[in-house]
Amino acid sequence: MIMASDPNPQPQSELETVALDHDSFGRLVLIDVEGRRHVGVDPVRAFPLSDPQRSISIINSEGIEVLWINDLTTLAPRTRKILLDELSRREFMPIIERILNVSSTSDPSRWQVQTDRGETTFLLKSDDDVRRIGSHGAMLVDAAGARYLAPDTRKLDAASRRVLERYL
Repeated sequence: MIMASDPNPQPQSELETVALDHDSFGRLVLIDVEGRRHVGVDPVRAFPLSDPQRSISIINSEGIEVLWINDLTTLAPRTRKILLDELSRREFMPIIERILNVSSTSDPSRWQVQTDRGETTFLLKSDDDVRRIGSHGAMLVDAAGARYLAPDTRKLDAASRRVLERYL
């Protein structure tokens, strides 16, 4: 906001007019610079490890980019907080250390695993929810959309490796 008493007023960043919020269904909603509502958007960091405060894309439910953010500091504080909260929720990815139990080989299946953040149980809707990452890694996406990573399946115990081999 430009104050009348400011001797050197700076133009308002276009991105300061962008807003993020959640609808009644919990979906992230973007209101862009033209006032259009984009329901069910997802933020994605271009460089999550090397430059997490810059280069963020907001994509719509069809996977099309609707907003590019060069620098988080150009956003209004409330919008920046919502975006950072959403990114941290999205990027939460426990590391699987051991697979303790899989309820069945048919879909859906309930997985009990030991992760770097403790023991947990989750539901996989189908075999397609287990994805190969690189030559030796795997990512599992549960029914709620949470991701679990096994960065190097060769480092898992033999029983855990056998379970994952059925899915990869």
